[in-house]
Amino acid sequence: MEHPARVGNRLLAALPPADFGLLAPYLQKIPLEQDTVLLRSGDRIEQVYFPHSGAISFMLEMPNGQTVATAVIGNEGAVGVLSSALGPSGSPLTAVVRVAGISLQISAARFHAALSHSGAIRRAVQTHTSALLAQFQHVAACNALHSVEPRMARWLLHIHDRIDGDVLPLTQEALSQLLGVRRTTVTLVVGKLRASGAIRSDRRGLIEIDRTRLEEAACECYEVMRRRIDQIVSPEAMKPRSHATPVHEIPRDRDPLLAKLDEAQRHTRTHKAPGPRARGHH
Repeated sequence: MEHPARVGNRLLAALPPADFGLLAPYLQKIPLEQDTVLLRSGDRIEQVYFPHSGAISFMLEMPNGQTVATAVIGNEGAVGVLSSALGPSGSPLTAVVRVAGISLQISAARFHAALSHSGAIRRAVQTHTSALLAQFQHVAACNALHSVEPRMARWLLHIHDRIDGDVLPLTQEALSQLLGVRRTTVTLVVGKLRASGAIRSDRRGLIEIDRTRLEEAACECYEVMRRRIDQIVSPEAMKPRSHATPVHEIPRDRDPLLAKLDEAQRHTRTHKAPGPRARGHH
């Protein structure tokens, strides 16, 4: 695995090498395909994701089936971290890939074990939590105070901040889910933004934006949220504290989660390759 400074995820890149070393052997690079549901509300957290690229939205699902986005993350965040930090529990939100990309993946058990032995990893989780809470608060206020058009412009800008290029692969159905409104409303608002020159869209689900005009159409929440998130996840803010607790190697015999994983892996190897035990093995 690469040195943390060269890892595409900003939370991981901020970790000192020794702390990153607790995670590195178990991180796997995987593709993030558009519209993939990484976590579903209520499901047990099995994997933690650290995106390098792409954009992922956190969705709140209502009993009547409607959805609304509460936050969006890119390489400054993670998926599954909050619940893993609190121990085995169900996911409070649904996480959906909105723009395809690449991510590092680690089992929740491995991550939780490393978390318990690293002050720097705990600080990274705190940083991620602060950034998410800031989004949750601003999005709640924005949804209550602003109309659909500036809110749509804000979400498009948030997603644009996290990808390369000016073309966003978003369908009207995806926009409907993000905003918590009907597709007919999305169609009307897209028409208004197109008329103003802020976006150009076609039937293939691609939206090309004019950044300057889209910022003019968005509410002030976008700039407030952007500055706040940038402040929280800035390199200076995530720099390890000089008095941070030193990292310790994880004592595998004392961590029940790792013990169970190791036992399962040994069992798998035994069944895949049966044979006599090596001498001296106890």
